[in-house]
This record gives sequence, structure tokens and C-alpha cells, in this order.
Amino acid sequence: MRVIDLTRTLRDGMNGFSMSASKTIENDGWNAVMLSIYSHAGTHVDAPPHFNAGTAGIGDIPVEHFMADCRIVDLQGIAPRYVISPDDLGDVRNKISPGEGLLFRTGWSKYYDEPEIFRNALPRLGDELAGWCIAKKISILGVEPPSIADVNNIPEVTIIHTLLLKAGITIVEGLVNLDQIRAERVRFIALPLKIEGGDGSPCRAVAIED
Repeated sequence: MRVIDLTRTLRDGMNGFSMSASKTIENDGWNAVMLSIYSHAGTHVDAPPHFNAGTAGIGDIPVEHFMADCRIVDLQGIAPRYVISPDDLGDVRNKISPGEGLLFRTGWSKYYDEPEIFRNALPRLGDELAGWCIAKKISILGVEPPSIADVNNIPEVTIIHTLLLKAGITIVEGLVNLDQIRAERVRFIALPLKIEGGDGSPCRAVAIED
């Protein structure tokens, strides 16, 4: 068994995350920090309230919804702003089974420190692919960009998220290290914090190769 960590490390000062001292050894007998976390910072999972796509918060979703056998869709070298369609899935399109997930390996995580590319020029899922995933009963969609849709196009980002979340598809965004996966199919786990009513949460995502 080989385990690949697909999680971006949260660091003080990065977008959506900060740390400040709360307790110290000198004053209190132990060290502890106060964390300030945007619910969609780093590698994270979306929940229906993120787009009013349902009432189940991230803490209400059964834990088994955050794990599945996933196929790797290799799209390294993808162009900025590219709209991914079912035709781009290659052999995966014919191999996928109901209940499996898709992890899109685009190499986009390398642009994290270039927000004009990482956030504003991201490749994204088109509505045709969203509909295809729903029809195929895909369980999880994992991507490297910070969103599965264009965050600068509110109608688009709303429609794509709403379609998928209402269909019960788990959305995981901001993945890293997908280039380290060797297998075509892995066991994927992305466990978020259990936040009552939460619209999303950072998570620890891993891929397990047998």
C-alpha cells in the first residue's frame, strides 16, 4: 500500500488562514495558537449551503461520502480557462462505474502563488460534464484549482456547484501532488472538519494505491 498526501499545507499568512499565539509555555504551561480559517481555504470540501443547494451542512454529511474509489483523469498541460467536457475523459469515460469518483490531474496546483492564473484563469468543468457526472452517478469530484467553475462568473459557478451538490456529489477543491499518483484508480479520502451547518471546510485528502 502506498499513501499520497494530496493536501496543501496551511501556513500562517496564506490566503484564508492565519495563526496567533493563544497560550505559551512561559505564561501558561503549554503552547497553543488561535486559528482563523476561511471555510474554503487550501484543500477543502464544499457543502450544499455554500450555494443554497440544500440544508445539510458539512457536519451533517455522512462520513462515507468523503471517500470513494476514484479514477485519475490526466489533463496535464491543460490550457487556461479550458472548459472540460466528457470527451476529455479519454478511456476513463468507458471505465467509470456508478459510485466511483474522478480526480482531475491538471498540474494547476503549481500556480498557487500566481493568483492571476491559479484563481482567475482556471480550467473548469462545463455544464455538459456536470450533467454527465450526475447521470453516471459519480460520487466525488476532485480538482487542483480552488474551484470547479469560474469564480469570476457568478452565474456559472452557481449553476455548476448547485447541480453537483443537489445530486449529492462531493466536491473537493485545491488538491496537490496528483502528479505523484502512479495508478489509474485509487482509494481517495478527504475528511473535513465536522462543523455544524458548515458551508465547507478544509480537509486532509489522501490517495491510497494498492
